[in-house]
Amino acid sequence: MTQAIGVFDSGVGGLTVVRELRKRFPHEEIHYLGDTARVPYGTKSPRTVERYALTCQEFLLAKQVKLVMVACNTASANALPALQKRAEVPVIGAVHPGALAALEASVTRHIAVLGTLGTVRSGAYEAAIRERDPSAKVLTRACPLFVPLAEEGWGTTDIAELTARRYLSELFEEDQTIDTIVLGCTHYPLLREVVAKVSEELSSSPVRIVDSAAAMVSQAAEYLSAPTAKPEAAKGALHCFVTDASRMEELAPRFLGETLDSLELVDL
Repeated sequence: MTQAIGVFDSGVGGLTVVRELRKRFPHEEIHYLGDTARVPYGTKSPRTVERYALTCQEFLLAKQVKLVMVACNTASANALPALQKRAEVPVIGAVHPGALAALEASVTRHIAVLGTLGTVRSGAYEAAIRERDPSAKVLTRACPLFVPLAEEGWGTTDIAELTARRYLSELFEEDQTIDTIVLGCTHYPLLREVVAKVSEELSSSPVRIVDSAAAMVSQAAEYLSAPTAKPEAAKGALHCFVTDASRMEELAPRFLGETLDSLELVDL
């Protein structure tokens, strides 16, 4: 039996990673775990985030997955070394792929990262970007209101645009030469159009938007080449697990782009 890919997040946002996986590797089987009973991770301490992330990974490893994708940027920023140490399969976080994609996209080397409070406080994106290019200038901004906007399906509304303008104006007032913005939370791709529109209005030059979810899937491709890739067959199954089922069936299609085939409540 071919092994599945394991993906986990603190909630529903990680389904944007699953969505990219399903586009690029439609035949792969996927186990997704949303730790919805303990969401959000972004406001919790690094130690608590690490503990929660390890229990999520243990659940997926028990399913004999061949690859673990840490779709939560906060967990990636605070727990990735511990997660990799405890797994015998590859573990991909969101931060390093996003940082690499930002550097590939940027010309000015002036990069902004939008994320949760936990991700921003960790300094993980700054460290990952400057590890590869010490000359890069990195500005960060916590955008907590983006999460409820995404979940309510208001990611392209006037309210979302006003919120984005409030967050982004401070960044561009500080640095008009920002040419790349990293969406450092798996909820934020649902506001990509608004972020792009506001950025273009505030900037003196074109701004590229980097989606950490898409960047993760690009890195996953390294591990999904033969012989680990699933042979061509019918569309792979998606098994969705949550620690609290509240609103999951309602929210999932907004992030995944399709309805869930299955949803199982689990206790970690």
